[in-house]
Amino acid sequence: MSDLETPDYFRDAQLVADPYPFLEQMRDRCPVLREDHHDVVMVTGYEEAVEVFHDSATFSSCTSVTGPFPGFPVPLEGDDVTALIEAHRHELPMSDQLPVMDPPTHTAHRALLMRLITPKRLKENEAQIWNLVDQMLDPYLASGEGDYISGFAGPFTLLIIADLLGVPEEDQEEFLDRLQRRPESQSGIGSTGDDHLAHNPLEFLYNKFTAYIEDRRAEPRDDVLTGLAQATFPDGSTPEVIDAVRVAANLFSAGQETTVRLLSSALKILAEDPELQDLLRSEPERVGNFIEETLRLESPVKGDFRLSRVPTTVGGVDLPAGTTVMVVNGAANRDPRRFENPNVFDVARPNARHHVAFGRGIHTCPGAPLARAETRAAIERILERTTEIRVSESVHGPAGDRRYSYLPTFILRGLTHLNLEFTLAPRNV
Repeated sequence: MSDLETPDYFRDAQLVADPYPFLEQMRDRCPVLREDHHDVVMVTGYEEAVEVFHDSATFSSCTSVTGPFPGFPVPLEGDDVTALIEAHRHELPMSDQLPVMDPPTHTAHRALLMRLITPKRLKENEAQIWNLVDQMLDPYLASGEGDYISGFAGPFTLLIIADLLGVPEEDQEEFLDRLQRRPESQSGIGSTGDDHLAHNPLEFLYNKFTAYIEDRRAEPRDDVLTGLAQATFPDGSTPEVIDAVRVAANLFSAGQETTVRLLSSALKILAEDPELQDLLRSEPERVGNFIEETLRLESPVKGDFRLSRVPTTVGGVDLPAGTTVMVVNGAANRDPRRFENPNVFDVARPNARHHVAFGRGIHTCPGAPLARAETRAAIERILERTTEIRVSESVHGPAGDRRYSYLPTFILRGLTHLNLEFTLAPRNV
């Protein structure tokens, strides 16, 4: 597309499948550029993105997941809109979730979250990851083909998060049923359509974790949920039940969804490149950098929004107070000023881990270590158990003319399904 004034990044379905040429043209004009349709300043440059992420004093995260939709409840007028943000942030969709909180509330709630995903707990959970990956791969690989997302990645990541948070084993089937097999219809955050945003799309998780925490506070046990129920804020105070519930539900939903998209992008890249498969089978120590390069090239989160509290300057561009900014992770990670030949997948890229797929600053994804561990286990195992992974031509078309469907959202980047075919390694036949 040559005309930047025509496409609407937030509504144009044609930009869902491949937004990168449009974002590249935008960055070539200026890495900090106001788009024409919704008055959003798009930050597509790497250094500029990192600058915004690290400046939580100037930029509020209150609109992090909603951006310009449905708009701020009142006009943002004046040279300091901090008071307006604090007075009206509760009226915004998803206002009770960690990604939209600012310090000091964010500091306290983030600390509560980190009490749940301690290095010790992650280490315990990692053992379950390796056990579960084989358990989930067995039925998926048995037929020799199938949708990787519904057949493996979705249920696998859901059960890993459930284990991390201590969801009782007898309830895990219900979680799978409600959140994977027949999820309730919800208004999608970041939808490119005209759906209205639900204020709280996490009702099932809220109900379940409220019951868990109330039960454990009344009758403590020697389990993870009791640890969640008894976790305190840094000042030693006990959170309200709903505060602990919000943290658990946010980790559950956000961590599961983004890891599914990472896993599907990784397998798509592998399935399209037999030589890369063979390389990683013979040199599994490269899998770690393969994951980082996948995160760089196909960031599961397309971008995060910020709202400027006061007049500021980013990348030499003046931004008035009340400016809606979108830090476009997927564009920043393809900035040629930071990454050589940025549109090329390079499994040996020396600075692949410099990507901003997990954000930066105070809102850096707390589940990043878990996502990396899950993805590594899944990739290593599926490579060990196969000699060839192929894209299903009957579903996605022949090489050179593939048909892939992507989530219709300006927040998440990911396939809706990925049908693969396998040749099993001899010991798995």
